[in-house]
Amino acid sequence: MKIHASAENYLESILILQMQNGYVRSVDIANSLGFSKPSVSVAMKLLKENRYITVGEDGRITLTETGMKIASRMYERYTLLTQILMKLGVDEETARNDACRIEHVLSDTSFEMIKKAYQEYLDKPDKV
Repeated sequence: MKIHASAENYLESILILQMQNGYVRSVDIANSLGFSKPSVSVAMKLLKENRYITVGEDGRITLTETGMKIASRMYERYTLLTQILMKLGVDEETARNDACRIEHVLSDTSFEMIKKAYQEYLDKPDKV
């Protein structure tokens, strides 16, 4: 199933907030992403309808298994691409912004090859 980049961003944000705070509410997502509460509410409704999240009676948002897979995939891409760009000399803010855009358009095949090449680079004893 093809998922839009905006939904991937929301799921990744939910994962990050979960890791930071232990729980996630719509207001946390709105504050984190700088979006309005009504915009986040609409997005959460769509994510819930598509079974990427569940929302408890207390308003806490939890990723479903499918949502977690997508969020984890995006987070891995984002963190690795940010590391690589910074290693290449890109400043942190630019690296983060670029990685956020790249993570959504890069094929699984290309990402796996980049990840493999980067790991081989890290494993080399004579790396620069």
